Amino acid sequence: MITLCGITISNYYNKVKLALLEKGVPFSEEVCKTGSRDEAVLACSPLGKVPFIRTERGSLCESEAIMSYLEAAWPTPPLLPADAWQRAKLHELTAFIDLHLELVARQLYGQAFFGGEALPDADKARIRKQLVRHIAGFKRLAKFAPYVGGDTFTQADCAAYVSLPLVALASRIVLGEDLLAAGGVDWKAYTALIGQRPSAQKVDADRKAGQAQLAAAAKR
Repeated sequence: MITLCGITISNYYNKVKLALLEKGVPFSEEVCKTGSRDEAVLACSPLGKVPFIRTERGSLCESEAIMSYLEAAWPTPPLLPADAWQRAKLHELTAFIDLHLELVARQLYGQAFFGGEALPDADKARIRKQLVRHIAGFKRLAKFAPYVGGDTFTQADCAAYVSLPLVALASRIVLGEDLLAAGGVDWKAYTALIGQRPSAQKVDADRKAGQAQLAAAAKR
């Protein structure tokens, strides 16, 4: 059985969790905070990043590597198309979400979500400029018909559902504007659609429980 290691408030953890649930793959969960220096964690994830998985064949880190493994090992139901070109286009779309939207917006998370110091105005201006440009690029690739890559739920939706709200909220809180909405991306309607899926409801419920636990711990 697969053991999914990480924390339920991590969007990349939830990206993998969505895929596991959609595919009906049996798995257990193990809490592991990001940045751990424990040798047992580093043996599985050399940078201490989450998520990673433990399997009977060993460990595997990096969410995209895990997603590729899941698709190959459990091809039914598919979360990627059989056609090589269409599959590549969905990998392209997921890369835009993970690297060009979420990773840029991640620079805002400390201030937006974790009580970090306010970013200097110069950094805010740089991040805003980059996000505006990348959102325009993403909009050229995304279809929202009704799923992010077309008419079928895919791995790209696992990435989009957990990350687009963070990009939008972080930009609104720190930069004063929801840059996704301003760029013409109707992410609220999209996430409402995906949120009807049992897998998404499970992920959301567990994430909210994790957030509540963190809030309670911070008050002690």
